[in-house]
Amino acid sequence: MSTSEPPTWPHCAHGADPASDPVGCRGIHVSGHTACLAHLADAERDAYLAGLTPGASIDHRGTTFSESLLNAVLNALRDPATGNARLGSAGFLSATFEGAAGFESATFEGRAGFESATFKDVARFGRATFEDYAMFGSATFESSAGFNATFKDFAWFESATFKDHADFGSATFEDRAGFKSAIFEGAAGFKSATFERDASFRSATFMGLAWFGSAPLNNEAEYESATFNSSASFGLATFRDRAEFGSATFKGSAWFESVTFHSTAEFRLASFHSTAEFGSATFKGRSEFGWAIFKGRSDFGWAIFKGDARFGSATFEGDAMFGSATFVDADMVGPLVCAGRIVLSGAKFGGPVTLSFATRRLECRRTRWSSTAEIRLRYATVDFSHAVFEYPLTIAAEPDPFVRANALVGDLFSSAPGPGVRVASLRGVDAAHLVLSDLDLSGCLFAGTVNLDQLRLEGACTFDMAPPIVRWRRWPPVRFTERRVLAEEHHWRAGQPGAVRGWNVAVLGAGRVGPLQLAPVYRALRKAYEDGKHEPGAADFYYGEMGAA
Repeated sequence: MSTSEPPTWPHCAHGADPASDPVGCRGIHVSGHTACLAHLADAERDAYLAGLTPGASIDHRGTTFSESLLNAVLNALRDPATGNARLGSAGFLSATFEGAAGFESATFEGRAGFESATFKDVARFGRATFEDYAMFGSATFESSAGFNATFKDFAWFESATFKDHADFGSATFEDRAGFKSAIFEGAAGFKSATFERDASFRSATFMGLAWFGSAPLNNEAEYESATFNSSASFGLATFRDRAEFGSATFKGSAWFESVTFHSTAEFRLASFHSTAEFGSATFKGRSEFGWAIFKGRSDFGWAIFKGDARFGSATFEGDAMFGSATFVDADMVGPLVCAGRIVLSGAKFGGPVTLSFATRRLECRRTRWSSTAEIRLRYATVDFSHAVFEYPLTIAAEPDPFVRANALVGDLFSSAPGPGVRVASLRGVDAAHLVLSDLDLSGCLFAGTVNLDQLRLEGACTFDMAPPIVRWRRWPPVRFTERRVLAEEHHWRAGQPGAVRGWNVAVLGAGRVGPLQLAPVYRALRKAYEDGKHEPGAADFYYGEMGAA
């Protein structure tokens, strides 16, 4: 309501001036008078207060309260049995509280209307009970606001502005809680609040720390399009119904560690500008991160996904950590894009699944698959050391580009030599059910791989080559035959005394492999090529087997 327009109720008009303030005081008339409570004569005000009894309804819309005037009203409504104020319907629409507003332990038996009210000093509603609607829509709290209260009916704070700390830390919302488009300029504390019904923070803005801690949210929780400018902490919270964070913006750290989502967890189109922590979270329903953007480090380590895990078109500009996570029934993860590492080491997949990643590095050390799996990759270097799978598993290079939110994938891999996929290690793997398709195996470590003779190589899988050089140290000169060779042979020959140029030295962590280890690897790969009717490859590996024998 514009201050230049009169209110809809009969108002006091004290101090009105046709030139500067034609409306004057906006306080509603006290019944039987032509002035508001603040501008009644002392005797008339005393008479009004003396007539109030605990549980009485009051209407002081537009009235300006000093701290002493508000205390006088609350004292008149104080129940001698409890020592606390007890109000029926309370009309404080557009009221102004210039001093501390002390409603601690008050009981509002009827509708509490504080819409568009202004609290210039602290607002204290600790241990208050609202038995009917609690209406604080568009209210302004210029100092700290404490609402560790019980709301038995609808609590409405839509478009309210909290300019200082807002404390709802132990509040109980037995019915719906509405904070749509609310603005929290200071810290917002909901650490141990209880939400029995729907809670809406849609389009709310949190400029300070947003702390939801272990708050149980028993019905739908809506944070769609909310903005968190500082850290947002939901650690240990429980969402018993749908959790809606679609299009939310987290500019500070987002903490969801050990959170339990009993139903759908919706983060579609959300953007995380700093750390996104979902470690040890449990997703019992569908988790939706489609088109989400993670600009910092994201951690889903030890998380449990019992339903679908949707990350289609998600973008991770830092590392994506899924170490020791469990995917019970997820049938598809991706296609997603990660400019850093995707870590799946120690993760478990319970059902048939397709993983589609464009990433610089994929780490699957000791990852376990309990059903068939297909891993489709671009740009990646893959470490598959000691991975475990008992059913067919395919690792393949994806020929077609993925699409990420607002841009093409190439923007994140502009410095990459190409979209090809390299395998760094298969050590400790049982290759009986493994299929490799269109991969660069020039740097792959094979020693220690089991059932390597049953490995299936499809498409254009490439190995390193022997250096095309001639050794002149004696006569006649020695020429190395051009052939496919394993990375481990490169490492072994490069480490020999008098090694010639062209053999690649071992990378850190490659270990020491000699002829005794190389010969059975070449023998197994030769058999795999023979079974695949690839005679040139089989011949090269036969040569390697003889050279290492």
